[in-house]
Amino acid sequence: MITSAQMRAARAMLGIDQKALAELSGLSTPTIQRMESSDGTVRGVVESLTRVVEAFDRAGVELIGEGAASAGLGRGVRLKASTDKAG
Repeated sequence: MITSAQMRAARAMLGIDQKALAELSGLSTPTIQRMESSDGTVRGVVESLTRVVEAFDRAGVELIGEGAASAGLGRGVRLKASTDKAG
């Protein structure tokens, strides 16, 4: 649904801190901190995850899923697929 890296990047794009995201989403700051400290995909209560995604959407940030095309018309940022063959 959303990764911790996406959360941090979206906050950076908006220029807000964790407390501001908590206020926008109606969640507590410790909840946002816990979500952002996750490795990879954020795990948690579906309602909390939905609130964060909706808060970003209202603020004008489109979260793009892996392999999904951007539906927006503006500029965006996305990580390139890893070409590292090790592992």
